[in-house]
Amino acid sequence: MFKKVCTLDDVWEGEMDCYEVDGQEVLLVGLEGGDIRAYQAVCPHQDIPLAEGRFDGKRLICRAHQWVFDACTGIGINPGDCRLASYPIKIEDDAVYVDTADIKPLFAHT
Repeated sequence: MFKKVCTLDDVWEGEMDCYEVDGQEVLLVGLEGGDIRAYQAVCPHQDIPLAEGRFDGKRLICRAHQWVFDACTGIGINPGDCRLASYPIKIEDDAVYVDTADIKPLFAHT
């Protein structure tokens, strides 16, 4: 079930922010070009909040061990054998909605 998280004015291109949706921490990222994606808010390596890392509009970089993720897909770039759980989003009347049903954060090797 989709839940309203924020408005489009809250998600700027090249920026990211965390929101709680149905008890799960969700990271919204404003991709270069204006699209929005929703991912698990913690790095799958050691549960570090991704919002504490860096985001350049294309890549998410965890602050702890510099794990890098493609912000368009959530797939790991370094290392390449991991990924972020992705949540469906929809936009209606400038509101951003996220659905976390049956999606859990992913965790990788350590």
